[in-house]
Amino acid sequence: MTERKVEEARADRDVTREELAETLDALGHKLDVRTRAGEKVDETIDRAAEQVEKTVSAPAAEKVRAGAEAVRSNPLPLFAAVFGGVFVLRFLIRRRHAHRKQGGAC
Repeated sequence: MTERKVEEARADRDVTREELAETLDALGHKLDVRTRAGEKVDETIDRAAEQVEKTVSAPAAEKVRAGAEAVRSNPLPLFAAVFGGVFVLRFLIRRRHAHRKQGGAC
């Protein structure tokens, strides 16, 4: 092989490595569900805070922002509250449904 062909092959190899590294980084980001979910939550909180700022006074908007930051720093209590609410709602719906079945059978 001539020196020029060797240099071209090395350059092609380097470009291929760079492209492969970029592809792997992109795939890694797509597969990182936790990070993507956090980014989505951040986007949603930002949009909600912007809407609040448009519709209410500045002090109220500041309180919403502070609450949003608290949720970002520790989302577990919010998720626990939502999970608890869903659990209670499901329990009440099942209970109501069972009560209706008993009332209709008698």
